[in-house]
Amino acid sequence: MARRLKLQMQTTIDGFVAGQNGEMDWVSFLWTEDIKQYVTRLTESVDTIILGRKLAEGFIPHWAGVAADSGNPEQAAGEKFSATQKVVFTKTLGKSEWENTLLAKGNMADEVIKLKNQKGKDIIAYGGVSFASALVKQGLIDEYHLFVNQAAIGKGLSIFKELTERLNLTLIKALPFDCGIVVLHYEPDKN
Repeated sequence: MARRLKLQMQTTIDGFVAGQNGEMDWVSFLWTEDIKQYVTRLTESVDTIILGRKLAEGFIPHWAGVAADSGNPEQAAGEKFSATQKVVFTKTLGKSEWENTLLAKGNMADEVIKLKNQKGKDIIAYGGVSFASALVKQGLIDEYHLFVNQAAIGKGLSIFKELTERLNLTLIKALPFDCGIVVLHYEPDKN
């Protein structure tokens, strides 16, 4: 059985993952224990993280710093993210600057399918808009975990902007959390 690719994204109530210029000042980082436990469960079944280059440049060093800081309450998450193999999709980097990180330089769909067909646990994607949009457009996502923040911004960037035909999804779960975020877990319709 092939590994599953999960996408975890922050979104607004009106479906944007960033403002028109990439702003994310609407994201709530005041997470309560219940949502932290959800993320822990979500990542327990994962042994590979895929990222676009732009996000990787901040994500990987951030979590390495958190892992190294014994006073940081998120140290366990930092250790998990640092220890998990990462694959960075890039056309510009010549070699990986980070530990436990490989570069994927070929066709995105081919690279993701190759990863899915390898032995191992599931894969999770964290992305900026362009990277996530490309995964969505190519039908590579098996599970959507959309963290709906309690904000509407009116205009912005969507991970669904590149779709050329309708994408039908089945709601698996809708979970409200004490911090006000609601997680919508969808899977693509099989029909």
